[in-house]
Amino acid sequence: MPERVDRNSAYLNGKSTCGTQTRVRDTSPTSGMCPICIRDCPFLCEISLSTFRGREALYPEPLQFGYSTAGALKDFGLDWSHFNIQASLFEVHGIEADSDVALFHNANVETKVAGIPLKVPILTGAFGSTEVARLNWDGLAIGAAISGAVVTIGENVCGMDRESKIENGKIVESQELKRRVDAFRKFWDGKYGEVVVQTNVEDQRLGIDVYALSKLEANVIERKWGQGAKAIGGEVRIRNLDKAIMLKKRGYIVIPDPEDPTIQQAFKDGVFKSFERHSRVGMPKQKDFLEDIDWLRQQGAKHVILKTGAYRPSAVAFTMKLASEAKIEAVTFDGAGGGTGMSPVPMMDEMSVPTVYLESMVLKCARILEKKGKFVPDLVMAGGFISETQIFKAMALSNFGNGPMVKAVLMGRSPLTAVMKANYFRQLSEEGKLPRTFAKRYGETPDKFYIAAPELKEKYGEQFKDIPWEAIGLHTYLTDRVGVGLMQLLAGARKWKLDLIDRKDLMALSERAATVTGIPLPEEIEQDAMERILE
Repeated sequence: MPERVDRNSAYLNGKSTCGTQTRVRDTSPTSGMCPICIRDCPFLCEISLSTFRGREALYPEPLQFGYSTAGALKDFGLDWSHFNIQASLFEVHGIEADSDVALFHNANVETKVAGIPLKVPILTGAFGSTEVARLNWDGLAIGAAISGAVVTIGENVCGMDRESKIENGKIVESQELKRRVDAFRKFWDGKYGEVVVQTNVEDQRLGIDVYALSKLEANVIERKWGQGAKAIGGEVRIRNLDKAIMLKKRGYIVIPDPEDPTIQQAFKDGVFKSFERHSRVGMPKQKDFLEDIDWLRQQGAKHVILKTGAYRPSAVAFTMKLASEAKIEAVTFDGAGGGTGMSPVPMMDEMSVPTVYLESMVLKCARILEKKGKFVPDLVMAGGFISETQIFKAMALSNFGNGPMVKAVLMGRSPLTAVMKANYFRQLSEEGKLPRTFAKRYGETPDKFYIAAPELKEKYGEQFKDIPWEAIGLHTYLTDRVGVGLMQLLAGARKWKLDLIDRKDLMALSERAATVTGIPLPEEIEQDAMERILE
């Protein structure tokens, strides 16, 4: 695939994620450098930016931290576009075979993950201590609640909260964590969706799980294994010296050392404008993990789930083994390579297992457990999901005859995009600065350009005024776009219930896709049926 090689070589020395570019477009396939590198070049390529800013060049543009998300530029050679969905005609499953009944909007896209019913097969998150999560929380949480989806509060929220009260090394009060839980609960119907509290090494040391369960009456705790910022722990930028010092005293790793007088002066002089806060990577051990899950349940956790990253096959197998032994209700595997904070750009591009490959590994492990009669947790896949077609394919790929093993997908960057875009366009509307073509086509005020607004007004009545437009934007994306789009795909496959889709509903469009997943190519499908029917 020459075009893929060209694309991958092009970004080696110029990446929009870092704000870098090369002087010419026809760069060296090997290095990504311009064929002729000149002294008086006015552009900052990766090498040039690294010359001046060193480690800052490893990350997405520092000035955009808190107002952006980031993802990989690399073409991994296999993604969901390498599969197509099979359309059917004569068979009807999951609904009455009546043309007046078998309408696409009668398709059921509900599912259940870890015992939690969902109106759409989507979890959102995890949105933790990154500034972009804090600033956009109401839209994320309330949007998930009114959509019947899950929202996950990510790691380090309490530790990053300046107002948190900590006694004897344990959290006793965090208004920020309470705000996040309460925002979801305010519009939660008590049945569909949930708010999940995620914990990493520092969170467990601070006793966040006990606080969330006992004081905030959280129902779901998610343990996180080492996946913070692409396998090296969660990271954020701190633009305040006093806060950087506070975080170091709370036990976080802060780089450079905010207590060093030389560093403090350099910060005040503007040599650098932000500190890095890093988390520790978990080192899971079998006995400790099993005891920890039992302990969590004793503390009152109604549901316990696990989040991990895109590690090598042996790590995937070990994760599934322990999840089975602990009877963890669900495990989320997050494929390469995106992020909601400041994951290192080279790691997003060049490290970890891409999503389709990862799901194939996970499914192999799940089937081995199943054959041995072992407990198999619900599976959730993450890693670049934004659309209903990807959801359909990921779930169908996992059904070997007993229903999909992948019960839902996790979306991180796309919900944030929906909320940030909604916030920006609300601001433009208030300032009378909407793009002319947008205003002419869709209206000048949110009650006009949000197509779901009339329906939500009818449903919530007086309470509608308390729903932020950002939440309505997320609801419109998750429900009116992805949800309805999924209904249409189900109807096209002639399967009106989500748990009926299976591997026979897919075709592989490349030999690599077929080899990795076992899904046949179009020319290999139903050849015997063609001969049998026509003879």
